[in-house]
Amino acid sequence: MTDDTGDDRPLPDGGTDVAPDEVALDPWGSSTVEDYRKLFEEFGIESFDDVIGEVPAPHYLMRRGVIFGHRDYRPVVEAMRNDEPFAALSGFMPTGDPHIGHRLVFDELVWHQQQGGDVYGLIADLEAHAARGLGWDEIDEHAESYLLSLLALGFDPEDGEIYRQSANREVQDLAFELGTKANFSELGAIYDFDGETEVSYMQSVVTQMADILYPQAGDPKPTVIPVGPDQDPHMRLARDLAGRMRYFGVTEAYASFELEDDERHLVARAYEALADEDGDRDVRCAEAADWLAEESPDEPALWDAVEKLRAGGKEPLRPRVRVLDRNATDEAFEALVEAVDGEKRVYEGHVDAFEMDREAAAEMAREIEVDHGGYGFLPPSSIYHRFMTGLTGGKMSSSVPASHISLLDDPEDGRDKVMAATTGGRETAEKQRELGGEPDDCPVYELYAYLLAEADDDLAAEVYEECATGERLCGGCKEQAAGLMAEFLERHQEDREEARELLADLDVDLDVDRR
Repeated sequence: MTDDTGDDRPLPDGGTDVAPDEVALDPWGSSTVEDYRKLFEEFGIESFDDVIGEVPAPHYLMRRGVIFGHRDYRPVVEAMRNDEPFAALSGFMPTGDPHIGHRLVFDELVWHQQQGGDVYGLIADLEAHAARGLGWDEIDEHAESYLLSLLALGFDPEDGEIYRQSANREVQDLAFELGTKANFSELGAIYDFDGETEVSYMQSVVTQMADILYPQAGDPKPTVIPVGPDQDPHMRLARDLAGRMRYFGVTEAYASFELEDDERHLVARAYEALADEDGDRDVRCAEAADWLAEESPDEPALWDAVEKLRAGGKEPLRPRVRVLDRNATDEAFEALVEAVDGEKRVYEGHVDAFEMDREAAAEMAREIEVDHGGYGFLPPSSIYHRFMTGLTGGKMSSSVPASHISLLDDPEDGRDKVMAATTGGRETAEKQRELGGEPDDCPVYELYAYLLAEADDDLAAEVYEECATGERLCGGCKEQAAGLMAEFLERHQEDREEARELLADLDVDLDVDRR
């Protein structure tokens, strides 16, 4: 199998080349993805290949294509490279024991912490209670288990924060404020909620939005949320809400009237074609309308742009940066007007600055917002890892014990599950030697790529190559993987016991006083 770039790089996704008609992403359902390229087309997720070359010392999950996509990860990478503040956060819904699939997110958080980020690990207990109906005693038990594994895998609580949704008042207060910018119709469209959906279920969604934005409360900075692709609906809503909470919006403009994004690039093209190199020639709106109508008759949104330009008549067309008043207080808007240097025009709902670039104007607006009690949120970023295939085939599921290996499994039980796993091997050893195996469709190979080879890229490549050429047979491959799995479980469980004392010293409520 090849990835979307056409490179012959093995991808441990268990996917196929046949794309389904549509992909449904359900944060609480059983989402599966047969062709990850479909996510780029349908949801705007970008390929991680586009950014990995900029990431300092990328994690092995990035190098092997397990982390396959991102949404706006570059601001985090730039902060990482320039030793500037950034954050990472992910949450765990305590509905069962942590298993090897959760290990991916644990590792991603720890790696971002090692790169200098402020990292947050949270227990989504309100979500577990509202969306899954779990009782609080069961939630408490599983919450402790997730936190022990996170600490055992290297999370440093002195350089990060661990919390429970139900015990974090700041998160709950932020959720209340975010709720003023969302409505039932929107949540219904995103999550298929209807008149039978419990209010607490909907409230848990807004709480998750607050979790995602919590690292920026009081200190806006690039923030990444490592998730599986089924959580992308949460990310899109969080990015929208981050914008709606802002005091100011910053766009490029050319006249007193507003343009949509697809209209703006058309007007920019007309201005560049008609203005002289020094920008001394006056370009009128009506003149730009005539040029567009003649030069770009088939462009989408053309006639909307032409209509606005003709309504502008003889108004000069001049590039400027526009700062829009979205939710600003009167004092904040006045401070913004005062802060704009050089030529400017002040309108009732916006300020046009003729001598500032967009980046400088955006940073100025954010600083004024924060100084006047606003949040100044940056849109949160996300990175996406592939689903692990269950050991029995299909999706790995906590409700199917044979499909996954719990981080609490006895090492010998873990060994046995690997030995019983489905493989991508041929029907007989003879055919395997003749035709080679199919590592791209093999849950056992995934164990090497996702977990067992750890940072040893040579081992992961060796297993893949030997399987694909028929040199490696399934029996021996399983034996090796089973031994490595037993060793990992034994080591991890010893580390969990050592983490108990550390967890006891942290200010985390392990037994909540709830009915």
